[in-house]
Amino acid sequence: MSPARYTGTAIALHWLAALLILGNVAFGLYMVDLPLSPSKLRYYSWHKWVGVTVFLLSAARLLWRLSHRAPALPASMPPWQHKAASLSHGLLYVLFFAAPLSGWLFSSAAGFPTVYLGLVQLPDLLAKNRELADVLKVVHRGVTWSLAGLAILHAAAAIKHHVVDRDDVLHRMLPFIKPGT
Repeated sequence: MSPARYTGTAIALHWLAALLILGNVAFGLYMVDLPLSPSKLRYYSWHKWVGVTVFLLSAARLLWRLSHRAPALPASMPPWQHKAASLSHGLLYVLFFAAPLSGWLFSSAAGFPTVYLGLVQLPDLLAKNRELADVLKVVHRGVTWSLAGLAILHAAAAIKHHVVDRDDVLHRMLPFIKPGT
C-alpha cells in the first residue's frame, strides 16, 4: 500500500534542494553581470559550491526515492495529469543533475577549477577549451532556465491541486497543510 505522504527525509531533501536551487539561480543572475573583481570570483566559487551541493542532494534524493515508494496520486486525477506528473518529476530529476553537471563542464572548459567548499578540488571534466566553454555556458544557462521554469510549473500545479481541486497533493509534501483547506 502507498503511504499517505512523503517521508520526513524526502520532505527535508525536497525543500532543502528547492531552496538551494532557487537561491542559486537568483545568485547566478545577480553575479553574472558584475564587473570582474575578487568579489565576483568569490561569488562564482560560492555558486559552484551550491551547485555541487545540489548535485549531491539530488543523488541522495534519487537514492531515497528509489528505496521509498511515493504516495499515490488522487484517484480523482485524470490519467493525463498522472502522466504529466510522472513526466515532469522525471524531467526535474534529470535537470537536478544536468544543471550542476553542465556548470562543472563549463567551468572545466573555461579553465577554472571547482574547489568544493574551498577544500576539495574536483577533477576537471574537460580540458581547457574556450570555444567549448562558450557553448557550455549557453547549455548551462538553458538547462538552468529549464529547471527554473519546470520548478515554477511544479509549484503552480501543487497550488492548483490545493486551491482548485481541493485534493491532498500539497498535503503529501507539506503535512501541516490539511487537504482542501
